[in-house]
Amino acid sequence: MSHGFSAVLGHGLERFAEVFAAAGLASLAFDHRGFGASDGQPRQEADPIAQQRDTRHAITFAATLPEVDARRIGLWGTSYSGGHALVVAATDRRVRAVVAQVPTTSGWQQALRRTAPAAQAAARAMFDADRAARFAGAAPTPRKVVADAPGEPAVFQDADAAAFFRGAAGWRNAVTLRSIEHARDYEPGVFVPRISPTPLLMIVAEEDTVTPTDLALAAFQAGLPPKELLLLPGGHFDPYGRLFPQAAEAAAAFLARHLGAGATSHGGTTPPQAAQT
Repeated sequence: MSHGFSAVLGHGLERFAEVFAAAGLASLAFDHRGFGASDGQPRQEADPIAQQRDTRHAITFAATLPEVDARRIGLWGTSYSGGHALVVAATDRRVRAVVAQVPTTSGWQQALRRTAPAAQAAARAMFDADRAARFAGAAPTPRKVVADAPGEPAVFQDADAAAFFRGAAGWRNAVTLRSIEHARDYEPGVFVPRISPTPLLMIVAEEDTVTPTDLALAAFQAGLPPKELLLLPGGHFDPYGRLFPQAAEAAAAFLARHLGAGATSHGGTTPPQAAQT
């Protein structure tokens, strides 16, 4: 289990893990490199390829734990890491079931909707200038995740995002500018047709403007069976709040059904218990 763009464990992952554990699913939750409690440099840089690799490292680590059956590994990701879950499930056959909650499916299309056409050239110029400066030894250019004042440059300008991000322990209101450039180039939706025959549950919010609803539905439509879709009546951040019971319980039931939670694991050990880090 891992969180979305710049988010950390304190943004509600523990609540999902508790629901999964109650369903007999051992849950390994972690902060991405450079964020929260994890190490890694540069700090606050969201590199989707590195985060995918770390997700696969987490699977390798989980498989060494005595309470885990390495033949029954599930994967859950949300928002940005929902995109990672799609890619990893398509490329790592150790994953036997995957849940992608309000996932990023097309960074480019998201960027086109967030950035006005007249500002696209200026954004590219900023990325190029940051690359040149870093090559010359300068520190990464920072950018706020949520704006502190109306109109301030930030990834998110809306009140829902600010309410979600602020106040979580270990979270910093910053990412590197290159994180935004990486996000614009990220296209996890193209991997969805490759996930089959691994079972897929995609949880989509009907009024999502962060990872737009229509983009997620188009990616789901491109997938092959077995696949399931849960449409929730809300926005991008509602699965962590008022729609948490529906989102968490649906994911737990799906994973338990496809992974056989509660059944005797290999070697005659007891059913999985909660294991968080």
